[in-house]
Amino acid sequence: MNTPFPINQVAVIGAGTMGRGIVISLANAGLSVLWLDCNAAALEAGLGMVSQAWAQQVDKQRITQAQADACLARVQAVDGYPALAEADLVIEAVYENLALKQEIFCALDAHLKPRAILASNTSALDIDAIAAVTQRPSQVLGLHFFSPAHVMKLLEIVRGTHTDQKVLDAAKALGERMGKVAIVAGNCPGFIGNRMLRSYVGEARKLLLEGALPHQVDAVLQQFGFAMGPFRMYDVVGIDLEWRARQLAGQGMHDPLVQVDNALCELGRLGQKTGQGYYRYAPGSRQAEHDPQVDALVLQVSQNLGYRRRGISAEEILERCLLALVNEGAKVLQEGIAASSGDIDQVWLHGYGFPAATGGPMRWADEQGAPFILARLEYLQGVLGEHWRPAGLLYSLVAGGKRFEPRGEVQA
Repeated sequence: MNTPFPINQVAVIGAGTMGRGIVISLANAGLSVLWLDCNAAALEAGLGMVSQAWAQQVDKQRITQAQADACLARVQAVDGYPALAEADLVIEAVYENLALKQEIFCALDAHLKPRAILASNTSALDIDAIAAVTQRPSQVLGLHFFSPAHVMKLLEIVRGTHTDQKVLDAAKALGERMGKVAIVAGNCPGFIGNRMLRSYVGEARKLLLEGALPHQVDAVLQQFGFAMGPFRMYDVVGIDLEWRARQLAGQGMHDPLVQVDNALCELGRLGQKTGQGYYRYAPGSRQAEHDPQVDALVLQVSQNLGYRRRGISAEEILERCLLALVNEGAKVLQEGIAASSGDIDQVWLHGYGFPAATGGPMRWADEQGAPFILARLEYLQGVLGEHWRPAGLLYSLVAGGKRFEPRGEVQA
């Protein structure tokens, strides 16, 4: 693709799980990759892990040994920012700490050529706050890969206030080259996917405090067709990721909704990786097994918070989780964070395991009908409070007899 921002030489900052997956994705796409981490041992371990990943692909006869060797040859470990001077694009993939990312972008801005694009793999942080520390905000954007980055198809391309359209075009072309489903998102906390996830998971957590149990919530959503329910998902990704982020940020630790998560982490129940989380796992197994100890912990936490528990039906679990997701999706559309309802559906189908047969959350909402969705949200608002207030866009759809539509007909 002919572009004023050709991308051939890419650099990756960070040798953790995300960095490794991004390096594999880039090398698989035939790109030359420079890899930097301030911890030399972590970088050495990362090289070993990506080499092992390609070796496993050879063993499974998915690629040849020659292809694996070629991929590994495209990856070069470097020991400092000066070595990145000629990179066309740098993708920062360190942990979610704004001050650290700003420090890295300052250094990158000073060492990279003027036409280089600077990208952050942040999953929720403010791209404009990262761009503000550079002299090239028009060439800063988010490239939010999903874990594991070399397996998951979704790539959220996050547009900052000043991001140049040609930079977005170059990023989209890169996404296509890597075989990703590349969706452009506006800049807000969590962008499209994680912003909506926060509402969906928030409702699941409320249900726990009110009377449901983790395995019940997950079973209902898995029966609907999700790849996994929210609590199984947290066990897979690690319950401690958000817990540590709350500690680093110095805020959110006392939110009632995260007290079950906090209690699990304090017991060392971090998810699959420790053999215990919301579920328990036999050694070497990823099979989630119901654990009555977690039920007891949920009861204790909810009682300590002053909740009077009640029986909650499968129908209520499904409605509240899905409508929380759809209402947030409507707000995302209304604010122009997503260009279309189709983009939201793509994000949720490819990044979050929403059941493919439904076409995505916004398509599902269209099938229910905007009048029905609005009526149920108004009912929940009356019963459960203001956080259920329907998005203004829903009133417009009902008044106009319209649907969300699969593409960009309905926008802010």
